[in-house]
Amino acid sequence: MTDEHTFRNLLALGFAAVFPFALYRRLKSQASGEPLDRSQEGLFMLATLRPAGLACWGGLIAYLLKPAWMAWSSLPLPAWARLTGIGLFVAGAALLVWTLRSLGPNLTDTVVTRKAHTLVTRGPYRWVRHPFYDSAAVLVLASGLIAANWFVLLTGALVFVLLAVRTGTEEHHLQVRFGESYRTYRDGTGRFLPRLSRMR
Repeated sequence: MTDEHTFRNLLALGFAAVFPFALYRRLKSQASGEPLDRSQEGLFMLATLRPAGLACWGGLIAYLLKPAWMAWSSLPLPAWARLTGIGLFVAGAALLVWTLRSLGPNLTDTVVTRKAHTLVTRGPYRWVRHPFYDSAAVLVLASGLIAANWFVLLTGALVFVLLAVRTGTEEHHLQVRFGESYRTYRDGTGRFLPRLSRMR
């Protein structure tokens, strides 16, 4: 249960289970064909976020194809830590599915909204404003633990930091779009973690 082949197969199985659903939701959200102005993210974000994401994905894909390709960045993690990663992956995948179902056609990969965008406050958005980023962070952490790979963990952490920085711009656009409704929603929810007062 704790050999490299098994961990690699479990990680591949996890992605095979969640990736088709995420891809379907992504393609469905783009059905309108409406262009999105990604330049509003700013030059720094355009130059860093997606390259960091590609690096993280590249490391994961290389590990899934042949773990030996990523041996240069392997970590000597105990089996229990890698098994913990499997539990985290399940939790992250469940949160991702819940988030995508709640978002519906409002899903975008940038800070601007579509013309038919609605303010989503249901599902996990009832407690946090960016559960999509939370699920991505949990999945990357889980993948890095399962693969026992510091490159995946490091590039994943960088992606999350950049996303966290980008949320300022994203929330500004949402406030301009939805006005007082968004301010009220923002004041009652946490950015990445639920507010204790809200949980009570």
